[in-house]
Amino acid sequence: MKPSVAVGADHAGFAYKQEIVAWLEKEGYLTKDFGTYSETSADYPDFAHPVAMAVEAKQFDWGVLVCGSGNGVAITANKHQGIRAALCWLPELAELARQHNNANVLCLPERYISAEEALECVKRFLTTDFEGGRHEKRVGKISC
Repeated sequence: MKPSVAVGADHAGFAYKQEIVAWLEKEGYLTKDFGTYSETSADYPDFAHPVAMAVEAKQFDWGVLVCGSGNGVAITANKHQGIRAALCWLPELAELARQHNNANVLCLPERYISAEEALECVKRFLTTDFEGGRHEKRVGKISC
């Protein structure tokens, strides 16, 4: 069975969120769309917090958040103790976020990458394992 993915975005990430949700469902991932549901102006914390809480509570294996720069959703998600949200704009960064940082939420900047790059980031994020080893100790030092 494929992992489950919680997804959310504000108005500036709405278009890519729609594409990501459609791709996840087509690929057989259990997916929940936490909104927003239109391009009407919306506040990114209203979607980042519920996604982060769902991942933190282990209701979902992974989270994907999208906003204009990716920064707002990343900052918000990282306020949650059990979240390691990574802002990625290249597929290689999404892969490294999983390998070295054991990231559990991927944050994407819709205004700065193509839809194809965003989907490739999602694919790499969801199919890359945490390496552990020397990285385990470092990840263990993240939480306050």
